[in-house]
This record gives sequence, structure tokens and C-alpha cells, in this order.
Amino acid sequence: MLLNLYDPIPGPILISGDQASGKTTLLQAIATATEQMHSPSDVQYSVITQYPKEWDDIYSKQNNAGIYSTQDPTTQDLLYSLVTWAHNNKGDQQSVLLLIDDLEALTKLNQQAEQSLRWLLLRGPSRRVWPIVTINPSRARHINLWLEFFRTRLFGRIFDSTESKFTDRRF
Repeated sequence: MLLNLYDPIPGPILISGDQASGKTTLLQAIATATEQMHSPSDVQYSVITQYPKEWDDIYSKQNNAGIYSTQDPTTQDLLYSLVTWAHNNKGDQQSVLLLIDDLEALTKLNQQAEQSLRWLLLRGPSRRVWPIVTINPSRARHINLWLEFFRTRLFGRIFDSTESKFTDRRF
């Protein structure tokens, strides 16, 4: 899969699949590919996850701008700083990948963090901030309104086809 970081049309990317289907592994592969293909001055990434220990292998990588726990208050600061950076980014230099492992966990933050996340999902790619987000389809019905932000969706293994209806909404 190739993503043109200069073309905002795909918008934020949603990765949906059952537990243990490889969603986190795919995000880690994206981080690894970023390290191999781009200099830090061109592309950096930040990770928001409930399980930072799963990301121990990339803590010291050059393109890594940080690994944040969804429970950590600094995660809210990250979202706000990305919005501020995106407002000032004229789109001709660096890109940032925002790798969010489990959208549902992130939607439980405070109102300002929710506003920052909403802005990044709506306008981030046009300002070179690319949210790439995972969701477990069995939990998607709890955050159905957030799913409307995603035009590009990748599906992994979803055993119960009735659960896929929440993440496979056709526009």
C-alpha cells in the first residue's frame, strides 16, 4: 500500500479488524517503513496506544516523535500541539503520521482533546498530519459518530459479519 503524503483526498485511514488480527502489527510496519523510506526532516510519527510496551522496539528510532499512552495527560498536549503545528504548516515540508491504536480509548479524553482529534480527522491530511487509526469492529457501535470522519478503510479479519456493518459504512 502506498500513501501519497501530498494528496489529502484519502483523508484519515481507519484500520478495522478483530482482536489479534494484526492491527497493531500493521501500525508498527508503517512506523518501520517510515524509518526506512524517509528522513526525520521529511516524515515523523507519533503513536497513541493503551499499551506502550508493545512499541518498545521503536522508542529510540529517529523518525519517532513519541509514544503516548491514552491514559497519560501528555496525550492531550500532543493532540493540541499537532493542531497548532498543522495550522502553521503550509504543506510544503514535513509530514506527521499520527498512529492511533484503538480509537475508542482515545475518545474518552477531555473535551479539548476531543476537539483537537476531531480537527485532525477533518483537516489534518490537508495540512500533512495523517491520522492512521485502528478500531475493533465489536466496539465500533460505541463510537459510531467518529467513524464518519474516515473515507479510507482497511479491513482485516472480522469473524462476525454483523459487526463489520459499523465500520463498513458506504458513502
